[in-house]
Amino acid sequence: MQNAQFDVVVAGCGAAGLSAAVAAAEQGAKVAVLERAPIEERGGQSRYTEAYLRMKSHDDVTDDFEQHIIDNSSGYVDPDMVQEMGRPAADRAGFARAVNMVDPDMLHTFATEAGPTIAWLKGFGLRFDFLPTQFLTKTQPRLLPVGGGLALVETLAAQAENLGVTFFYDTTAEGLEQNEDGQVIGLRARHKGDRVRLKGQVVLACGGFEGNSEMQTRYIGPRAEYLRPICKGAYYNRGEGIQMALAIGALGAGDFGSFHAEPMDPRSGVSEPSIFIFPYGILVNKEGERFTDEAPGAVDAHYERVTRRIYEQRDGLAYVILDARHKQVPNYRLALRTDKPPFEADTVESLAAQLAVPPDRLAATVSAYNDACRPGQYKPLELDNVATVGLHPPKSHWALPIDQAPFHAYPIISANVFTFGGLKVDSDARVLDSDGLPIRGLYAAGEIIGLFHGTYTGATSVLKGLVFGRRAGQDAALRRNAP
Repeated sequence: MQNAQFDVVVAGCGAAGLSAAVAAAEQGAKVAVLERAPIEERGGQSRYTEAYLRMKSHDDVTDDFEQHIIDNSSGYVDPDMVQEMGRPAADRAGFARAVNMVDPDMLHTFATEAGPTIAWLKGFGLRFDFLPTQFLTKTQPRLLPVGGGLALVETLAAQAENLGVTFFYDTTAEGLEQNEDGQVIGLRARHKGDRVRLKGQVVLACGGFEGNSEMQTRYIGPRAEYLRPICKGAYYNRGEGIQMALAIGALGAGDFGSFHAEPMDPRSGVSEPSIFIFPYGILVNKEGERFTDEAPGAVDAHYERVTRRIYEQRDGLAYVILDARHKQVPNYRLALRTDKPPFEADTVESLAAQLAVPPDRLAATVSAYNDACRPGQYKPLELDNVATVGLHPPKSHWALPIDQAPFHAYPIISANVFTFGGLKVDSDARVLDSDGLPIRGLYAAGEIIGLFHGTYTGATSVLKGLVFGRRAGQDAALRRNAP
């Protein structure tokens, strides 16, 4: 077994892991990065994402940032728990030191460190701008790195290489090593069948478990077989980091039974073949029946809850039915990331036959919907309140009749963008144990941090990786010589 000594060992080579590696190396630490993928595929999901960032400027997060996360931070909360969580961590009652809800101190750090983290990244030559997104209607601005997640990965990797960071590709972390006092002093890994032992403080930045069907079934349930990772990088996220931390007493956090859902075309093999055009049509299941309000509000704020309803349908599949009018929506192609053409027909019945949906049922559904549409001032790029009347479920906006041939349809399933369950950390990204105390020598960053419940706070995942990756690297470097 190969042995090597480092100050900081990072498991994962996405935005979170690379941020940790660079931040630690900047402080003079000797750093290693483990990447399960080969070098040409390094970066995990970060490599494939556009990396939306929920920021209203280069310096500040959006006004709703902290509140939206808090509102989706757990289920029914004991009011006494809320009061305790508002106190300094050291002064909280014992029952409140290790609970599965968002820590206010950690969340405040997340929000306040976002701007400085962007400034730090700019120092490496990365550029950020408010570029067009796939959302035709939106509630919040989104800052993007020019070049997307791939630019983050390649720029940070180059910076790490310049700072002398050692990379181990085709190498998978298997387990943590501790000394007799419980401090994490390294990890065990395998490289193409050979065992490797790397000594040093450990930063786990190896994602969730969307690439592990066994863990998805165990936590999310048997219907997880209808889910698919949003991009090929997600197949590398198999949950070992979570498992090895839980095995030594780490505290779990986030909703292990849930995930970030995004509507995608199951026919496509491209990265993130999303379908966001559904607010301008109707959604039907395999029985040809509507099952949800397709347009409850701006698509960026509501697509996840609509996608979850799609996931609930038979075989986890639905179709968006559109008529010729959807092509009149300005820039409508931005809402279609799939590389597959729509099903097309001159009649609703013919379209149904192509979809293997009962033609008479789909025709009746479209007819009932059309009868419920009422005239109004249609405004496709803003909430227009052009809604159905007397229809269940209703359609709240953009409710135009579907009556102009040719008719189009796209199949939609729910992608598993990332899982919600993970590890609890403090403001310095230190992993906490089941008593809410830091496990010495162990850090976590990125999607492995359990934070979200219910509805994902959009455009915060990559930002979480960047902020807490940097925090983890900085703190680990500072503590590298501590006893």
